[in-house]
Amino acid sequence: MSFTADLSCASQCFNCSALRSWDYLCTPAFSSTNALPFRSLYSKPPTLLRLKSRRYWIACQGMTETEPDNDEEKDKDVASSNKLLDQEVKVENNEEEFVAQNSDTVKDDELEFAIGSPLPGMKQQFDETMKISKAIIDILKDQVFGFDTFFVTSQETYEGGVLFKGNLRGKPAKSYEKITNRMQGKFGDQYKLFLLINPEDDKPVAVVVPKQTLQPETTAVPEWFAAGAFGLVTIFTLLLRNVPFLQSNLLSTFDNLELLKNGLPGAFITALIIGVHEFGHILIARDTGIKLGVPFFVPSWQIGSFGAITRILSIVPSREDLLKLSAAGPLAGFAAGALLLILGFILPPIDGIGIVVDPAVFHESFLAGGIAKLLLGDVLKEGSPLSINPLVLWAWTGLIINAINSIPTGELDGGRISFAIWGRKTSTRISGVTIALLGVSSLFNDVAFYWTVLVFFLQRGPIAPLADEITEPETKYIGLGVAVLLLGLLVYLPYPFPFYNEGVNFDF
Repeated sequence: MSFTADLSCASQCFNCSALRSWDYLCTPAFSSTNALPFRSLYSKPPTLLRLKSRRYWIACQGMTETEPDNDEEKDKDVASSNKLLDQEVKVENNEEEFVAQNSDTVKDDELEFAIGSPLPGMKQQFDETMKISKAIIDILKDQVFGFDTFFVTSQETYEGGVLFKGNLRGKPAKSYEKITNRMQGKFGDQYKLFLLINPEDDKPVAVVVPKQTLQPETTAVPEWFAAGAFGLVTIFTLLLRNVPFLQSNLLSTFDNLELLKNGLPGAFITALIIGVHEFGHILIARDTGIKLGVPFFVPSWQIGSFGAITRILSIVPSREDLLKLSAAGPLAGFAAGALLLILGFILPPIDGIGIVVDPAVFHESFLAGGIAKLLLGDVLKEGSPLSINPLVLWAWTGLIINAINSIPTGELDGGRISFAIWGRKTSTRISGVTIALLGVSSLFNDVAFYWTVLVFFLQRGPIAPLADEITEPETKYIGLGVAVLLLGLLVYLPYPFPFYNEGVNFDF
């Protein structure tokens, strides 16, 4: 057929001209990954597409011929048509043979797995049987995701799952719910969806992993046994902390064990505040369906305990749920500690003497110093020894433990609060700055030194991925989180104003 006839065919049949363009695109020059980056989106290789385009081009060619003028030309056209039909049959046979010979190769070559997991901070229990096949990836891309939820533009396959890049549509929480429902309708509970932010370009990505890979790791020593051992040591350090004689003479502790009973009241008050803190976490965990591990109480010979480390065993649904869980403990602990601190200032000592302290001690905490000034008034003055109820010091210790856990770094309560409010990228920067500041303060304070070491080796993160890291918490919960961070600052920042027993002189 002449060039004119080809143009006629292209003008009369859009599908034919489209396929003719495919025939051009599928030449060797355009079949490489660099020239045709969307090649991986198709399940058939370019050679097969070319065969198909050729067959339809032949059919179109036969339909667009002009009507012959005489019988001789008709006979020629019949012979030509039969020849074209024979060519088409051969093309179909070649196509079927090509598919049969290369079907396995297509599956293996087109699906390459990168080593590792697409989920930061999460260890997956993985083996070869858990890989997501190409057929399932196609179903996820074409039938689970969609224009109304998350329009997929590309994907990256990993041993532990698949990362989809694309455009998120509508509200993230609603889209997550729709995608999850569709995925459960197709596969049941076999797979878990994560909506995350790509740290490279700050754009949403969707990650799908087999649920079997998300099982928590087993430990060589039972968790409850290790937690019990740490708990016993913590009880000992809490008692030791409240017996000044033994604290200054550690080597004589085992020769004077009977003195430890003198530390029972103080140990009880501090342990009560820590227990209230942990109970706040447990209540919210039950309400949100988050599974927690056994709390590991951390001993400290300086203040009795650093609180408890509690693992989150399940996937946290959203940033709001993480915020509620993380803020509940410190809020409960601060409330209990502040109440007991106020009672300590109001109630007289049981023995009438109490503990004699220098008022300068209240300069070490803005919160404690402010409450002392508010309740004691002119009684609190620089250089004048003051007799106080020991409940003040016991409650103050509990507040310090809460404040330490509210520091915005790593996997501490404060670090999780920071993550929930500002997202992974910003909270990571805040965590790094905080660790650096802790490192500087550890040069001047032994409590800060031990806490910095503990955080760096056990709690520095990163925080495990949430199911939906894109949806921001409600404003009221953000306010609670910010309140926890501010309360922590008020506890461990110094009180800068002097204590006077008379009015301030404004004369110059």
